[in-house]
Amino acid sequence: MVLLQSRTQQALNPNDPMAGLMPTARPVSKPTQHTKFRYAYLWPRYWPTWLLLFGMWSAAQLPFTLQMALGRQLGILSYHFARERRHICEVNLRLCFPELNEVQHRKLVRDTFIANGIGFIEIAISWYRDVEDFRHRVTVTGFEHVERAMAKGKGVLLVGAHFSTLEFGGFLFNLLGTMDVTYRPNNNRLFQAAMLKGRQRYYPHVLERSDVRGAMRSLKEGRILWYAPDQDYGARHSVFVPFFGVPAATITATSRFARFNDSAVVMYSHYRNADNSGYHLYFSEPLADYPSDDDEADARRINALIETAVRQQPEQYLWLHKRFKTQAEGIAARPY
Repeated sequence: MVLLQSRTQQALNPNDPMAGLMPTARPVSKPTQHTKFRYAYLWPRYWPTWLLLFGMWSAAQLPFTLQMALGRQLGILSYHFARERRHICEVNLRLCFPELNEVQHRKLVRDTFIANGIGFIEIAISWYRDVEDFRHRVTVTGFEHVERAMAKGKGVLLVGAHFSTLEFGGFLFNLLGTMDVTYRPNNNRLFQAAMLKGRQRYYPHVLERSDVRGAMRSLKEGRILWYAPDQDYGARHSVFVPFFGVPAATITATSRFARFNDSAVVMYSHYRNADNSGYHLYFSEPLADYPSDDDEADARRINALIETAVRQQPEQYLWLHKRFKTQAEGIAARPY
């Protein structure tokens, strides 16, 4: 375990990418990579978004202790009023932690909402503040594994998970080095532009999740690619393997990304301290003998890796997502 001290740089080595590994986004009105102001953003339909963004900017300027307190209150409010999300969270936690009694289960649900409320404030901070303001609040374990892997010139596939600290974990990584990131676009064009602008302050390449060529190019050029495979993207390109003992549709692209350029695969976990005083960033050793020739075995291994990370701070995971929405038996088998 070390305190943050310095930033590292990555070497580049251009080449051509591959394609065809990830599920594409739904055929809806697709947001673009546009971040400049448009007069259309003045239309009344965007006024609530402007109010939200102003609130986020304002929250980002507060002292850290007030930010944590505000996030906690947002979480408590959403616990009481976001009934659909609370139902999803309750179902997920009953499936994944059947050993909990009713009191323990209710507490974990409430703590999950609090963690996600704080996570929303952390999103605002990461879009509108300087990362150096938080260096003193961060400790790191295992970053030497990433440095050694980068020295091989093959790039690093940094596997992440949807913790409530997801945005802030990426933000804080910039105290160590640079990486490319993948993301899911937002259908609100103004919010999408603000999100993209906030992320482009630190990440050299911000790639839509369907931009497989861009992701492959990142690894081929010897960079770090941050990628989270732990959500339900449907049955296509997925296999059903256990996640907390429950069959979950899991994309197989992780092993294919790693195989493409023989890139090291490192798990990146990021946790908020129990007293909300700071953060701890963990980097695993590169996975040995990965990928194999068995996509299902590889997906099972990645799920087990993520599960181990989640069990460290289960309330900080995004249980509000319908992780088990896709079932091999069809729609009728959905637990929600």
